[in-house]
Amino acid sequence: MNAKWKRNLQYIPVFCVLVLVGLIILILVIWMTLCAFKPQNQIIAFPPHFFPESLTLQNFTAVLQRIKLDKYVINTVIYALGTTIPSVFLNALAGYAFARLEFKGKNVLFIMTLATMMIPFQVIMVPLFMEVYKMGMYDTYAGLIIPKLASAMSVFMMRAAFTTLPKELEEAARIDGISEFGLFWKVMLPLVKPTMVTLIILGVNGAWNDLLWPLLITSSTDMRTLTNGLALFVGENTIQYGAAFAGAFISILPMFILYLVGQKYFVEGTATSGLKG
Repeated sequence: MNAKWKRNLQYIPVFCVLVLVGLIILILVIWMTLCAFKPQNQIIAFPPHFFPESLTLQNFTAVLQRIKLDKYVINTVIYALGTTIPSVFLNALAGYAFARLEFKGKNVLFIMTLATMMIPFQVIMVPLFMEVYKMGMYDTYAGLIIPKLASAMSVFMMRAAFTTLPKELEEAARIDGISEFGLFWKVMLPLVKPTMVTLIILGVNGAWNDLLWPLLITSSTDMRTLTNGLALFVGENTIQYGAAFAGAFISILPMFILYLVGQKYFVEGTATSGLKG
């Protein structure tokens, strides 16, 4: 047995564990999807049946009748895109500065930025809420979006992506007389597209599934996000399991489609963003 096979054998236990975890998650997702189309009596039947005996859309009708699904979806889209797109641009600027520019205190400032990743959100939740409330942004889109724009993880990933770019490319652009922002926008940023797409997917997914912050910063029904509204719906109507499964299916479907569309860039971005730190 050569050295290559010996080296690969050590990954077999890890591979088996990952496959097992993946199968468990896949089975749960399929179960939830099937339950969204099952009649109520089949969902609570014992012993349970994995595949439905008949299909129905009544669960989705119940969700549409009881909650403002269209309004929740619009709020969630505004929240997800409003936090993700500006966040990617701002964090890309910070990552570019840490990777390509030289200024006093750069390393200390970068370490301080990374240190914020060790602070749980629950620690700053109350002070952040008071700040938003005192600034008159409570129960508004601005209150939802602005505190979520900065991300230490995004800065770290963008810095790693910009660090991998060759120095000669930057020098050639400077010889041509391009401005610093022009160098960032026209030359450097297009070359880190996989990392940007990765951050967009992660950002939209995080905002789409965010429950705590929208629940904390909004109070009116018209400002609720989809996850927020579905959580309150399930809490008030726990007996309607079919409607709860239908709401969960509606919630994860857009993120599933988004991941399928951006999977190529997502894998490439996560693989290359850690090459150089």
